[in-house]
Amino acid sequence: MQFEGIWTPIVTPLKEDFSVDEAALAEVVEYLIAGGVNGIISAGTTGEYYAQTFEERARLAKITKEMIGGRVPLVVGTGALRTEDSIEFAKMAKDVGAEAILVATPPYSVPTGREIALHALAIDRAVDMPVMLYNYPGRMGVNMDEDTLDRLGRSPNFCGIKESSGDINRLHLIAREYPHLGLLCGMDDQALEFFAWGARGWVCAGSNFAPHAHVALYKACVLEGDFTKGRRIMSAMMPLMSVLEQGGKFIQCIKHGVTMRGIEAGPPRKPLQPLNKDDKRALEEVIRTLDTSIAAITGEGK
Repeated sequence: MQFEGIWTPIVTPLKEDFSVDEAALAEVVEYLIAGGVNGIISAGTTGEYYAQTFEERARLAKITKEMIGGRVPLVVGTGALRTEDSIEFAKMAKDVGAEAILVATPPYSVPTGREIALHALAIDRAVDMPVMLYNYPGRMGVNMDEDTLDRLGRSPNFCGIKESSGDINRLHLIAREYPHLGLLCGMDDQALEFFAWGARGWVCAGSNFAPHAHVALYKACVLEGDFTKGRRIMSAMMPLMSVLEQGGKFIQCIKHGVTMRGIEAGPPRKPLQPLNKDDKRALEEVIRTLDTSIAAITGEGK
């Protein structure tokens, strides 16, 4: 499987009582597909999987697959503290018809490279389906190091990696030493650099509310090879990247951005709290400016 283009880790819209708003989720799916994204990820960090029960995650994967209706692929996250639980999430993903699974490092336990590989290989043996790896040491505590990646080369199912370390040397390493892994940008403010190094995919939470801008950068850099245009688009997106990556309120910003598009995404689940009024105003101004700038570059609306 080729993980190319824009992949959106979809938000989970919530009602005020923190139950899932399935009608709003359907609206987000339609908005994303109309916006040109290439795939949707259920149970990513942006979807708040860590604050959901197994039953909620299974229900979300099932209905998201149904809402998509075969128009784009669905990837389902398997993130969990225990390998046994990740295997159950992977089996659930296969049962609902997902095209691939997302496999991250188990958080908190700080496993070695060998242990991360054994975790991923156990999931692979259980379901035998395409895997997008997810390296995010900022949340998980450790990198998927060379020992991990070398061991995972034993299975052809490991065909992509979302690299979210923020370490440019990791980008160079994967691009040069692991060309069989489809490289996907997982650190939004480095998207231009990822594309310059041959990445053909981008897993980007901001595409929940700005698919037009993210798709435009992908098209310019990957499909057209026009990095002059790409730099203009990236420059226009950088204020948004600064808010998302440096504000400490990532999921809250994504959900408010979706609400700005007329789809009520609701609050985040606790312990997170919604944005305050000042934060909302600042984000709204950044998004309005982004919309205007991208439209001027591409000639297309949001």
